[in-house]
Amino acid sequence: MSWAESRVNAVARRATGDVLQRALHLDGVLLGLVALLSGLGVVILYSAFGGSIAAVQDHLVRLAVGAAGMIVAAQIPPWQLRRIAPWLFGLGVVLLVAVLVVGESGGGARRWLDLGVAGFQPSELMKLAVPIMVAWVIARSAMPVSTGRAAATLAIIALPVGLIGSQPDLGTAVLIGAAGAGVLFLGGIGWRLIAALIGLVAAAVPLLWQFGMQDYQRQRVLTFLDPTRDPLGAGYNIIQSQIAIGSGGIHGKGWLNGTQTHLEFIPERHTDFVFAVMAEEFGLVGVCALLVLYLLITLRGLWIAYQAQDNFSRLLAGGLSLTFFVYCFVNIGMVSGLLPVVGLPLPLISYGGSAMVTLLVGFGILMSIHTHRRMWSS
Repeated sequence: MSWAESRVNAVARRATGDVLQRALHLDGVLLGLVALLSGLGVVILYSAFGGSIAAVQDHLVRLAVGAAGMIVAAQIPPWQLRRIAPWLFGLGVVLLVAVLVVGESGGGARRWLDLGVAGFQPSELMKLAVPIMVAWVIARSAMPVSTGRAAATLAIIALPVGLIGSQPDLGTAVLIGAAGAGVLFLGGIGWRLIAALIGLVAAAVPLLWQFGMQDYQRQRVLTFLDPTRDPLGAGYNIIQSQIAIGSGGIHGKGWLNGTQTHLEFIPERHTDFVFAVMAEEFGLVGVCALLVLYLLITLRGLWIAYQAQDNFSRLLAGGLSLTFFVYCFVNIGMVSGLLPVVGLPLPLISYGGSAMVTLLVGFGILMSIHTHRRMWSS
């Protein structure tokens, strides 16, 4: 085959790919970054599972389900999301109440509904329903947000956060609260109100400590302040995680060569603490590469928000992007000992099902906002 023929074929393949992306309403840049991060996650999980092909295959099946959900979400125009926002939020609240009444218990928490074929965690639905609802509320009036509308929006956010926190699931409650607060911040909430809210939260901390937190949650906070107070008990997880991260050095010990990982010192090494596996085997270089990927995805989401043609799409895209950033920040912070352990997986790296599917559906919504932006405006 001549050079000219090869060039023509390459151009034809690129054109076919562009047409397919437009037909499926996919954003090539975001899709490529998500695919790259997901591939890195498969590599890390293979080591975290000790070379188990079966576990990786199970993860790939869940990843495929999430990718299918992303493609489906990308086909839903933003105006359709805007139309169903209150109904989706209402359904989520009803399901959260149902969890408290008839939900499945496990590990000291009640978070799942038994659907017969599979379990369902309604809090995952609220990771999307809350930012969609808050964007809908704010976009219905002029911006910046008035004090009265901000107060009503905070009440909307507080309802699912309170229900999820009572399961108890502090990590998901914090993430959903951050998702709603991020959209509210983008809506132009005043700095005086922000300062007042910070003061209110600070004043409520003693009450939250005494009446709003479980014993194990208080223990996590105390362990965060001083992991050495119980090195073989509550502090064991974070101490071993920090040892693994530090032992990776600049270049790491090499893939499949992490001693803390393969001698099983790192707890939950395939879920919440998978970042420690990454840091031990790939070192500072690998950690920086991972952080760059997360930053690029966040920036792409914010660029999509910037290019959106209506307030609802702009707020929703920005809120989803900031939520993804918080997701990454909280997990890496807790594994590194910079934040208390709250039980959040590392996005697109940790082994999991419902959380990963929800995250990919959120990326599908971002792609829909970007590819439908010329079809409507507010």
